[in-house]
Amino acid sequence: MPLPPFPPFTAETARLKARLAEDAWNSRDPQRVSLAYTPDCRWRNRAEFIQGREQIVAFLRRKWEREQDYRLIKEVWTYADDRMAVRFAYEWHDVGGQWFRSYGNENWEFGEDGLMRRRIASINDLAIRAEDRKFRWPSGRRPDDHPSLSELGL
Repeated sequence: MPLPPFPPFTAETARLKARLAEDAWNSRDPQRVSLAYTPDCRWRNRAEFIQGREQIVAFLRRKWEREQDYRLIKEVWTYADDRMAVRFAYEWHDVGGQWFRSYGNENWEFGEDGLMRRRIASINDLAIRAEDRKFRWPSGRRPDDHPSLSELGL
C-alpha cells in the first residue's frame, strides 16, 4: 500500500516523512512500524542485518522487550530525490532500571510508492541518570510543542 509523502522529497515532505516515522516508532507497535517498509526491505541496524517485514517485526519485538519506556525524536539531516539522512536520539531503560540515551544516524532509501526499501542505522548508547532524561512525555507520540533535538542541544 503506498505511503505518502512520496519522493522526490522537498524540505517540507522530508520533515513530514521523518515525523511520521518517529510517530510510528513511538507507538512501539512492530506491525504498524513494519508497514512503512517494502516487503523485502533491507536493514542494517548496528551490526544486525535484517531483510523483510517478518524479520523487522521480530527485531522490533526483541528491541522493545529490552528497551523499555522507549521515546524517540528524529530530525532530518539532509535529503535528495528518493533518499534521506536523519539523526535521532531515544531514551529507554533496561530491566534493571538503568536509563540510556541512544544517539544515531540513519540513511533511508524509498521506492516510488513512499515505502522505505533500505535502512542503514548506526547507534551508540550512553548510560544516563534518570534525572538527566529529556524525553518525558507520556508514552506514544511526541507532543508537537516538545523541543526538537536541535532545540535540546542534542
